[in-house]
Amino acid sequence: MNKPIKVLIVEDSEDDAILALRALHRGGFDPTHQRVQTAAGLQAALAQERWDAVISDFSMPGFTGLEALEIFRSAGLDIPFILISGTIGEATAVAAMKAGASDYMMKSSLARLAPALERELKEAQIRAANQRAQAALIDSEERFRQMAENIRDVFFLADVEDERILYVSPAYEEIWGRSSESLYANPQSWTEAVHPDDRASAYEKYGQIVSAGKTEFEFRMVRPDDSIRWIKVRGFPVRDDADKIVRIAGIATDVTDQKTDAEKIKTAQDRITHLNRVYAVLSGINTLIVRVRNRDELFKEACRIAVEEGGFRMAMIATVHHSTTQIVPVATAGKDDELMTAINNILSSSEHAPKTMSARAIRDKKAVVSNAAQNDPQVLFSAKYIKAGVHSMAVFPLIVSDEAVGVLALYASETEFFKEEELKLLSELAGDVAFAIDHIEKQERLNYLVYYDVLTGLANRSLFLERVAQAMRSAVRSGDKLALFLIDLERFKNINDSLGRPAGDTLLRLVAEWLTSKVGDANLLARVGADLFAVVLPEVKQDGEVARALDQLMAAFLEHPFRLNDAVFRISAKVGIALFPYDGADSDTLFKNAESALNKAKTSGERYLFYTQKMTDMAAGKLTLENQLRQALDKGEFVLHYQPKVNLASGKMTSAEALIRWNDPRTGLVPPGRFIPILEETGLIHEVGRWALRQAIKDALRWRSAGLAAVRIAVNVSPLQLRHRGFIDEIRQAISIDAHAAAGLELEITESLLMENVQHSITSLHAIRDMGVTLAIDDFGTGFSSLSYLSKLPVDTLKIDRSFVIEMTDAPESLALVSTIISLAHALKLKVVAEGVETEEQSRLLQVLNCDEIQGFLFSKPVPSDIFEAKYLALPSSP
Repeated sequence: MNKPIKVLIVEDSEDDAILALRALHRGGFDPTHQRVQTAAGLQAALAQERWDAVISDFSMPGFTGLEALEIFRSAGLDIPFILISGTIGEATAVAAMKAGASDYMMKSSLARLAPALERELKEAQIRAANQRAQAALIDSEERFRQMAENIRDVFFLADVEDERILYVSPAYEEIWGRSSESLYANPQSWTEAVHPDDRASAYEKYGQIVSAGKTEFEFRMVRPDDSIRWIKVRGFPVRDDADKIVRIAGIATDVTDQKTDAEKIKTAQDRITHLNRVYAVLSGINTLIVRVRNRDELFKEACRIAVEEGGFRMAMIATVHHSTTQIVPVATAGKDDELMTAINNILSSSEHAPKTMSARAIRDKKAVVSNAAQNDPQVLFSAKYIKAGVHSMAVFPLIVSDEAVGVLALYASETEFFKEEELKLLSELAGDVAFAIDHIEKQERLNYLVYYDVLTGLANRSLFLERVAQAMRSAVRSGDKLALFLIDLERFKNINDSLGRPAGDTLLRLVAEWLTSKVGDANLLARVGADLFAVVLPEVKQDGEVARALDQLMAAFLEHPFRLNDAVFRISAKVGIALFPYDGADSDTLFKNAESALNKAKTSGERYLFYTQKMTDMAAGKLTLENQLRQALDKGEFVLHYQPKVNLASGKMTSAEALIRWNDPRTGLVPPGRFIPILEETGLIHEVGRWALRQAIKDALRWRSAGLAAVRIAVNVSPLQLRHRGFIDEIRQAISIDAHAAAGLELEITESLLMENVQHSITSLHAIRDMGVTLAIDDFGTGFSSLSYLSKLPVDTLKIDRSFVIEMTDAPESLALVSTIISLAHALKLKVVAEGVETEEQSRLLQVLNCDEIQGFLFSKPVPSDIFEAKYLALPSSP
């Protein structure tokens, strides 16, 4: 179907007009037309109708195609105008085209007419569409301009390609403080006005309008007068019909007031939060002050509350040392180790400490504040604070009796934390802490007066009795005894009266110091009267310890020179002693009984007395015996008796045991049971044991040199000897006098002693055995040996305890036990010696049980060395 078209034909020839219409029809058009052939007719037709195209002959009588073109152009129409001629030249055609003709063609080439008209119609449509779009854009921009110029926001329109500012509303000049012309002249000037800290972000967001579409962002803008405004921009792209972004449009709103209001709200909220935190600290620490009873707890808990309940980054309390005036941190919480090390170092520096905020707070007695630690010159190592997350801090002096005794330092992670109201509240808090310090010190002073003697610093009677009661409870649990001494200074009243009370007080302090140095623990001492001191001796293992300790203490006291007023005094004392549990089941009773013993000592003239006369006599007897034993060692009153050991199979002596005897010139031989325990208690066993070892070796070597039978001599080792760190060296030194000494020596060690510390025993026995000395376990069967340990002990002999030997003839269980011990020893390749054999029946049973050797009265009692030498060494002995 042909396309309808209205064509105005300017042609003087009807035939030529028809030819043109046919050409259009053949080219797909269905034309309706009007033919005119004069200028007036053309003007009238153009004015009366709307035409889709004009086709004009170039040459007509009295009227040319160029004249027709000029009339057409004056009508202002944008439709195709095509010239047709039979004789048009090229130059004329070019002139026609320049004059505004859409195309031209020869009448002989009308086949081109329809395509040419089709092309020109399309181009006309495109031009018409562009014109409509341009008109609409102009209209839109005009309406945009009218709207923009009547509101306070800044409207702007920018070209995408060349970034030109096409339009900016008048509000720009009011808000930016710059002329619109300056923006038109320099489109980048808006970014140059952006605050330096916001510039990069704002430029990036602006660029996102093209890439991401609609965008909204805020920034600060600096006006020429250096005032700052907050700007909120909402931008969006403008597209053409081809969906290409050709413009950027947007609205810039001044939101400074809203920002300011928001900041005010945030500031108010922060203030409320800060104040709530401060109130939390106030509440927590004031509650603490009500219940706390010592400074350390007050300081530690106050710092903890500040951090945990107050949300502070760190808290510290430091006090001023009374003598050095150095500021010493005593409690911290939330601490950063690196920061606290730096604080400690600077506070201990005589050069830098006076420059610190703490020193200034103490010196000026007022708070020192830094609300911006990073840039504050009064903060000496700001970088460390910032690294630790501290941005503001305040140091408050703790003032007691108008003296700054320390500081409370609070560290916040926020800048500008410490405002006027916070500082007021926290200053009150520092005052409360200072009050608590003062209260605690006064309370401690009162407590001190209640429990301590002010003159000497020792406990008074009340505290001493509490300590004695506690020591008594410990003694009950451990099974030990306890002794309480009361020491009364003699002639103290004479010294006090003659030299004056100050001298008497000095003497009491000197005595207290001397007693403390000797006892070693001031908690065991007390001053319980004008010239009366008390001592508690806990963990008494043996009764003899008390008298010995007291005797040594009083002897040293009597010898000590006390200097008073350039004169030397030696003070004597009387002592009363009460023992727990014998003399009282509670501290009051024990103390009263010690007082009773003291009174008896003062009236009797004795240096000291126990509450129980029996204990006094026993103590005196033990001390006398101890002194006699010391003299016996010095005078050579100890002797060795020897008891043979006999081989059951041959009936011959194989060795002997050396046994210590004391030949007291006053009473004769003293039984071992009476003096050996005293030797153990006093430690004299070391010296006596060392003498016995050397004497036994000396006797054995003497007999060997005399050509007598060479027998091994066994020497007993006491527990104290084996525990002594120098014992092995003593053995080495003793046997070093002769090459045969080690082979002729055997050491007997009790089973119970070896089991006390098995690993130490194994190590020590190996060292001794490596010297060539034989080892025997004495009193076997009484020490609960572990078989696994027994197999590891480097010993040669087991000696069956005499109690089993005595009972084996009457009790089958004892006989079975002896049999087991012998079998066990033989399984471990050990020799067995039975002690305490006194009857033929015992000997016979032991022989049946394959016991190797026996020792006892059946064969011989222990005899002096000369008798042993004459009676046994002259006899043949087994090799």
